[in-house]
Amino acid sequence: MTDAVDSTDQPTPRRNPKPKKAKLAGREMKPSTLMMGHGYDPALSEGSLKSPIFLTSTFAFESAAAGKRHFEGITGIREGGAEGLVYSRFNAPNQEILEDRLAIWDGAEDALSFSSGMTAICVLMLAYCSAGDVIVHSGPLYAASEGFVAKVLSKFGITYVDFPAGATREELDAVLKKAKTQADDQGGKVAMVYLESPGNPTNALVDVEAVRDARDAVLDASCPIAIDNTFLGPLWQRPLEHGADIVAYSLTKYVGGHSDLVAGSIAGAKKWMDPVRALRNTMGGIADPNTAWMLCRSLETVELRMQRAGENAAKVCEFLSQHPKVDGLGYLGMIKDARQKDIYDRHCLGAGSTFSLFIKGGEEESFRFLDNLKIAKLAVSLGGTETLASHPASMTHLSVPHARKQALGITDSLVRISIGIEDPDDLIADFEQALEAV
Repeated sequence: MTDAVDSTDQPTPRRNPKPKKAKLAGREMKPSTLMMGHGYDPALSEGSLKSPIFLTSTFAFESAAAGKRHFEGITGIREGGAEGLVYSRFNAPNQEILEDRLAIWDGAEDALSFSSGMTAICVLMLAYCSAGDVIVHSGPLYAASEGFVAKVLSKFGITYVDFPAGATREELDAVLKKAKTQADDQGGKVAMVYLESPGNPTNALVDVEAVRDARDAVLDASCPIAIDNTFLGPLWQRPLEHGADIVAYSLTKYVGGHSDLVAGSIAGAKKWMDPVRALRNTMGGIADPNTAWMLCRSLETVELRMQRAGENAAKVCEFLSQHPKVDGLGYLGMIKDARQKDIYDRHCLGAGSTFSLFIKGGEEESFRFLDNLKIAKLAVSLGGTETLASHPASMTHLSVPHARKQALGITDSLVRISIGIEDPDDLIADFEQALEAV
C-alpha cells in the first residue's frame, strides 16, 4: 500500500530506499528471523499479521505529478526506478515483499521475481546479450538453459563457449581468451559468464573464485558472472561471497519447497538488476501475487526444511554407498575427486539433499528401480517436502544430444534423487526394496 502524500509534486516513496535489515541490541538479525516480517508493515493493511494477497492490475496515483514521476523511473528517464506502485507488470506489494526477503539470503542489494526459473534465466540473458556477443557457460547446465543458449540465442547471432564444471584457473583463462577472440571476430563482446553449480544432474561444482579471477584477468568486471544456485541455495551456498555478481534460482524448488508453485528469481547489486528489471517491465514475466504470497510463506520455513532434508540425505547416502547394486553416488557429502573436494570446502556450507545415484546396469535397471519405489515419487523437480526420483537421460535432459550427455556423465544408469523430509528410515527401506527389484 502507498503512503499518503500531500498535493505537492514530490510523492512519498513507498519503498525507497528498500527497508533496512532490523537490528536488535546492536546485532543484525538472521535471515530466518527476518523472514517473519521484513518488508511488510501491518499498519498499512488494517493490522493484518500476514500480508494480504493484492489482486489488482493497477494502482491509484496520489497525484498526476506522482504518476508522471513513477513513469519517469519505470521508463529510465530518471534513475532510481518507480517510487511507488504503478502497474502489476512492473511492481506490486506481494512481489516487492518477496524480493526484499529473497535479497537477504544471498546478501544482495536487490532481487527480482519471475513466473518461473527459466523466465528469470531467459530475461537475464536477453538483457545482457546483443548480436555478435558470446556467452561463456559451464557444463552441465539444466537442459532448458543450455538449449536456450544453443538453439534460441543463436538465432540472433549470439554464440557460446563452454567449459567443464571443474575447470582450473589455467583452463578458464584459455576458455575466456577463446571467447574474447570469438567475440572480436563477430563484432561483439563476451556478454556474460553463466554458471550452474552444482550442475544438474551430476552435482559437479564450479570454482566460482577461479572464474572471477579469470574474468578479471582476461576480460573486465563489466562482464557479469551469473550462477544458478538452485541445488544448494539459499542455505548451503552463497555465491555472491565468492565472486559471482548475479545469483539465479528456480524458486519452484527449495524456496517454494512444497511442489505447489512455479517461480524464479535473480539477485545481486542494483546495477546488475536494473537492466533486467527494465526488460521484465517490457516483456512481463513477474511472479503473480498469489505465488509471491505463497513464497513468502515458504521462506518462513526454508531453513528448517532444508536442514531436515540435508540430514535425511546424509543417512540415505550412507546406506546407498554400501549397497552392491549401486555403482556410485554424486553426493557432495562423499566427494572423492580432490579438485571437487577443494571447491566444496571453499564454497559450500552443506552437501544438500539432491544427488545422482548410479545403478549398476543401464536404462532397464534404472527404470526397474524407479518403477518399484513406493514412498519416493517418480517425478521431475527437486527440493520439495517429498522425496522425488527421475531419470535425467530420458526425461529432463532427453533433448541433449547423446554425445554431449556422455561427455557430461549423464548416462542411462544415472538416477537423480531429491530427498524430502520424510522419516529417513522409511526412505532407506523404500530404496532397499526398490533395489531388490533390479
